[in-house]
Amino acid sequence: MKRALVLVADGSEEMEAVTVVDILRRAKIEVVVAGLKEGPITGSRGVRLIPDTVLEGQDLSQFDALVLPGGNGGTHAFEEDARVLQLVRAAATRPMLLAAVCAAPRVLLRAGVLTGKHVTSYPGALQPTDPSYHYREQAVVVDGRLITSRGPGTALDFALRIVEELLGAAARQAVEVPLVRAQ
Repeated sequence: MKRALVLVADGSEEMEAVTVVDILRRAKIEVVVAGLKEGPITGSRGVRLIPDTVLEGQDLSQFDALVLPGGNGGTHAFEEDARVLQLVRAAATRPMLLAAVCAAPRVLLRAGVLTGKHVTSYPGALQPTDPSYHYREQAVVVDGRLITSRGPGTALDFALRIVEELLGAAARQAVEVPLVRAQ
């Protein structure tokens, strides 16, 4: 069974975090939601989320994907946490997916793993003219094992792309069709 580690912190964007967790679990991917601290976190819109565990002690080798939801407050917490930056750097060197949505690609930049990569982000979170990466204004951008996305409105596409990358197009379709998405 594939496994994904989803990080959350106070100020994380609820729609992005919950959508990713929901879609991955529908695909039968084991999801571990890890908070930066013990206890519930309060998302960017005041929704309280209860992580499964804390970040401390998580063994990255036990996961197939590391996912960072956005939200400015959560992203700032990730950027300022040496454990998260170390985890992102380690994930970038492993045969696993590294996925970030909304403002969270800033964490990838701070960790130094975006050089030469094709990426996207929430408007203004990354600078489109930065020569160290190739910025795209697309809903979801995949560059090898790196997946980035724009924001809450693209969270479903982002989560479905993670499913597709981990389990294949048929698994994505099996999850997507029952959602009855508008055409």
